[in-house]
Amino acid sequence: MNKAARRPAAQRIVVKVGTRLLTHEGGQLNLIFIERLVRELADLKNQGRQIVLVSSGAIGAGMGRLGLKRRPEAIPELQAAAAVGQGVLIQLYEKLFMEYGQTVAQLLLTRADFASRGRYLNASNTILTLLRWDVVPVINENDTVSVQEIKLGDNDRLSALVAGLCDADLLVILTTAAGLYEADPETSPQARLISEVYEITPEIKRYAAGPGDHLATGGMITKLQAAEIATNSGVAMIIAGGKEAGTLHRILDGEPLGTYFHPQRRHLNRRKRWIAYGRVIKGSVVVDDGARKALCGAGKSLLPVGVLEVKGSFKKGALIAVCDRQGREIGRGLSNFSSRELSLIRRRSSCDIIPLIGREADDEVIHRDNLIVYHCHQGG
Repeated sequence: MNKAARRPAAQRIVVKVGTRLLTHEGGQLNLIFIERLVRELADLKNQGRQIVLVSSGAIGAGMGRLGLKRRPEAIPELQAAAAVGQGVLIQLYEKLFMEYGQTVAQLLLTRADFASRGRYLNASNTILTLLRWDVVPVINENDTVSVQEIKLGDNDRLSALVAGLCDADLLVILTTAAGLYEADPETSPQARLISEVYEITPEIKRYAAGPGDHLATGGMITKLQAAEIATNSGVAMIIAGGKEAGTLHRILDGEPLGTYFHPQRRHLNRRKRWIAYGRVIKGSVVVDDGARKALCGAGKSLLPVGVLEVKGSFKKGALIAVCDRQGREIGRGLSNFSSRELSLIRRRSSCDIIPLIGREADDEVIHRDNLIVYHCHQGG
């Protein structure tokens, strides 16, 4: 079976385009590229596909409107440029898509929209409604308020979360690189392109952490993090070069471009996606080998008796990481106890909980319905 046959047809597609493709080196918008991108997306819509566009570029658009020659460095200036640019960018997309008879809608999301279960569901319902109405959602991190986005450029993660929100078939991340290589192709011209990834192993992550330009390397690391989110949500993902015209058509026609990440067959349901990726980890617990085996092999809940150590300060209901004795994260879940309470009841039987913390409480530290186990290791 050839590689093309292993890449199933996709009807609902999330396309993420980064700043380096959308802007020139000076930071201002690359209008020729954007026009070409919109034309290709509109044609895919004409084929009957549903398209969601996750687009960076608000700061570049703001620079152009403000006449700035250099990208600002101070956070308030970046946020102000983004505030101007977000309006410019969506106006540009609206104008270009309208030329092909397509309607667009803007969604500006922040981490808080994923942390709250209610807001998470509202965002999902909005995107699904827009797709049902034959509208192209154009989504960006809200750069005007999100300091972390401006510092890290985390629209890769955002695109994977969005792909999970709308149950997409495929996430395509277009970038300046042709895909994931075994080494930086700029410094190692003989580096091999990895065409397929079935599991994101530590070895795969090391490929993205090699020497070279720190911006490009960091960018590939965030793309692998996005691949973990997408594939664990049941969404296939491709990292491909976006400089050449027709890349999306070639991918969807079955040509094996870039690096294809296979979706996990046993992927997370929508609630567990929210638990695993929508929220921020506030602390962690270290569990003994017996607890690790119960969690990984038997799908059990985490009980206090299996907790060796509590790290961090967190409240009841917080998302915490579950680590083995070697410090490797084997999963994460919502804690039924605060860090202070957990420190009191660790290594104790469930019948000791109420006397120790002085309130009615569940028997489990993390109930299996609120627990995601995704990396288990053999041995101690």
